[in-house]
Amino acid sequence: MHQGRFRNLDLNLLRVFDEVMAERSLTRAAHKLALTQPAVSNALRRLRDSLGDELVRRQGAGVEPTPMALALWPTVREALQRLQSALVPETFDPAEANTTFVLTMADATAASLIPGLVDIIEEEAPGVSIRVVPLSTRDPRRLLDEESVDMAIGYFPAVLADLTARSQAGEAVAYANQRLYDGEYVCVMRLDHPLASGPLTLNRYCAARHLLVSFSGRPYGFIDEALTAVGRERRIVLTVNQFFTAGRVVANSNLLTVLPRHFINVTGIADRLVWRELPLKVPTVHVDALWHKRLRNGPGHDWLRQAIARAAQRNPGAA
Repeated sequence: MHQGRFRNLDLNLLRVFDEVMAERSLTRAAHKLALTQPAVSNALRRLRDSLGDELVRRQGAGVEPTPMALALWPTVREALQRLQSALVPETFDPAEANTTFVLTMADATAASLIPGLVDIIEEEAPGVSIRVVPLSTRDPRRLLDEESVDMAIGYFPAVLADLTARSQAGEAVAYANQRLYDGEYVCVMRLDHPLASGPLTLNRYCAARHLLVSFSGRPYGFIDEALTAVGRERRIVLTVNQFFTAGRVVANSNLLTVLPRHFINVTGIADRLVWRELPLKVPTVHVDALWHKRLRNGPGHDWLRQAIARAAQRNPGAA
């Protein structure tokens, strides 16, 4: 868009664009904006003419955004929210709030953080609700973009490396993170497993049969990456998407699995499990909270981040 055309752009069109992108439906967007559907369609047509892009295409009962719309939306939404915060500042009183926050994390992370977070909520914000949804990816940025969740908590090394590289290259980064705690992954097996006695060598480890916890279902994890780096591999015979399930399975089988060490004590079956240090070097597990920057000024989000950080400090098993 040329500078002159931008000066003549009706900024109300961006509000319509934001609602259509959020709802993925002209009908629902019109309802949210208190407009008629023809008025929303007309606004989109004018914005298309100004930007030279189709922006959305009809798909079933809704609409599907174009690549340009997906790239533009985070900036538009953040700008609108920052403008609203400046003109109509919102306050958040934890004692009076009835907000619901949506978090995504693995079951092992939830077992470590949620008890402390519940204590904080009961002490400070009895009307606040937390909804935890399963983490099914190592890259939750799409969930944050779509506002499906307020915050993702977990081990996101590739995401943080990408954000650091983009920031160092001078690119605008739309996400922020906070280190909550460090953990350690260990090899876990049943108490009377043949490998429970004696040293767990790399040869013995690779010769065993393994269970992998994979959020995406992909039968290859960071342990396999570390093994590939030293020219080895392991035999994965079962893949599950929950650490609790993994603990239950290995307690009743000859399979080995890898779990966060601090998680073992909250499985409820720690007396039936034994853990050994992995026979190869793997990176330290950094558990981070990740959120979209457009939420940083949202009502309660600052309180939520601080509450989660305090809950992490109450977790006795994490460093």
